[in-house]
This record gives sequence, C-alpha cells and structure tokens, in this order.
Amino acid sequence: NYYSLRSQHEKAALYFQRALKLNPRYLGAWTLMGHEYMEMKNTSAAIQAYRHAIEVNKRDYRAWYGLGQTYEILKMPFYCLYYYRRAHQLRPNDSRMLVALGECYEKLNQLVEAKKCYWRAYAVGDVEKMALVKLAKLHEQLTESEQAAQCYIKYIQDIYSCGEIVEHLEESTAFRYLAQYYFKCKLWDEASACAQKCCAFNDTREEGKALLRQILQLRNQGETPSTEMPAPFFLPASLSANNTPTRRVSPLNLSSVTP
Repeated sequence: NYYSLRSQHEKAALYFQRALKLNPRYLGAWTLMGHEYMEMKNTSAAIQAYRHAIEVNKRDYRAWYGLGQTYEILKMPFYCLYYYRRAHQLRPNDSRMLVALGECYEKLNQLVEAKKCYWRAYAVGDVEKMALVKLAKLHEQLTESEQAAQCYIKYIQDIYSCGEIVEHLEESTAFRYLAQYYFKCKLWDEASACAQKCCAFNDTREEGKALLRQILQLRNQGETPSTEMPAPFFLPASLSANNTPTRRVSPLNLSSVTP
C-alpha cells in the first residue's frame, strides 16, 4: 500500500505477490494487486487477479467492479455490463456502481436504462456528484431541453448547498446550458445571472460575455420577457433575486426504479 500511494506500482504488485505466497486466500491482496496491474495497464494480469479474488469470495463487489473497469478499458461493453451488474447486485445503493452501469448502457445505446441508472445514482446519494450531469447531457443529446435544464439546476443547487469549497469541473457546463436555455425562454434575469456565472470560468467566459451583450441589446430594443413560457424552476436565492421555491425535480419519475 505504501508503494501504491507513491505510484510505484511494480513494487506494490511485487509485495502483494509476496503476501499471497504466505496466504493465497488473502482476499484484499488479490483485489489490490488487480488495481496495481490496472495502473500498469497490464489488463490480462489484472483480470487474473480479480478472478482469484472472486474465487476466494464471490461477494467481493470490488473484484466484480474491477473486472467491469478492465473490460471497459478493453472496449468490451457487454462483458463490462455483466460485471458491473454483479457489482451492483452486491452494492445496490452504491452510486458508483449505478453510474458505471449507466455509462455502459449509454455505450450500448440503451438510453432508457442509462437514464434510470443515473437518476437512481442521484436518488441514493451520488458520492461523486456526477450522476445529474450525466443525466442532463443524455437529455441534451435527446433534445429534451426542459429535463436537461432541470438536472443542471438541481446539480447547481446541490453543489451550492453542500457548503464545501470544491472545484466542480462541470459547473461551467451547467451554467452555460442554463444561460442559453433561459435566453431561449426570454427569461432575461435568469439568463443574465447564469451568463454572469459563466464569466467566472475560463472555458465559458467569452460565451457569457457575448450572451450578456445580446441580453442588453434586446432589453434596449424593448424586447419584453416571455409570459407565455413560465420557467420550470428558478435559480437558487444566492444566484438570483427571485426567491420562488424550487419544485422537486423528478425527470421520468425514475427515483424508485432499480435497474
């Protein structure tokens, strides 16, 4: 473990091998050795190590999950799906298994199943804070704009409410989509708030500035906000002057569905 933490994976694997000579049924060593071989991109050795772990204990979800990751690297999605399913059966409320399953279904173009997995991952408590973003991008791909916007706003609310100062890589993606969505809905206040947030990120700064200029120009021309298309939700109070309560997001009503 010491060598693993120092990224000296060959030495780490050597010491795990020595541990296993002393005790071939040491489950943790087989699984951890599989991880080291994965780091070294030795997929055949990783598969062998994970299979030994399963021989010792068929209920070791880490070994099933490791096999899923290995076959994902090998671009074998049907094998990958099988092993992730086994891991999920052992850890039904682990969001990492559900997100992995969702990604696998997405690669196999089984998009309804992918949506179920991402929403379920969020419902059980998404430890990596990525399930909603993946679900939003899937809705975006399917041109389901309102559902995509709902997922992005929920993602923003969640990361702002957790109180942690963490860099969320998809925050700018969410604000960009919401700025454009509100702009299309002619909801200038909400679009402006999101466009201003875009300006805080390098990858969306120019788009945010351009959108703010467009909004100002339309307002100066007397273009009125939309009254025909009500907003399906509103920004958190910390981002907008609008303090209307947010309604619960429930795209496809999938929160109770287990794949």
